[in-house]
Amino acid sequence: MRHRLSGRKLGRTTAHREMLLRNLATSLIEKERVRTTVAKAKEIRPYIEKLITMGKAGTLAARRRALGLTTKEDAVTRLFETVAPRFSERNGGYTRIVKLGPRKGDGAEMAVIELVGSEFKPKEKKKKDKGKKPGK
Repeated sequence: MRHRLSGRKLGRTTAHREMLLRNLATSLIEKERVRTTVAKAKEIRPYIEKLITMGKAGTLAARRRALGLTTKEDAVTRLFETVAPRFSERNGGYTRIVKLGPRKGDGAEMAVIELVGSEFKPKEKKKKDKGKKPGK
């Protein structure tokens, strides 16, 4: 029976798994989208939702708790100043998981987890001046 068992072990020890979640959460806050396996994406979702809720509180106690759950102070600053205010009117559902298909090497199901509202924007390419030659 699997009563009251929640979460995935992800084939790691407890300390390794906790650090993996902290690193993934920090990367997601910094970059707003992370490509990972489906299992890791599903496991990180409640973790990041709680962090954003802390950011919405905006108190010193919430900031200190968030510092304990991430790996970089810059990520917490970004969480409290830019990410959390963006979700001030939203009650949960801050992330989106998009499945990508199997990974080429081992066939693991891959996914992208991203913050809602940070949809993919392609980078604009720089235009070259064809009329002028440099140095002349």
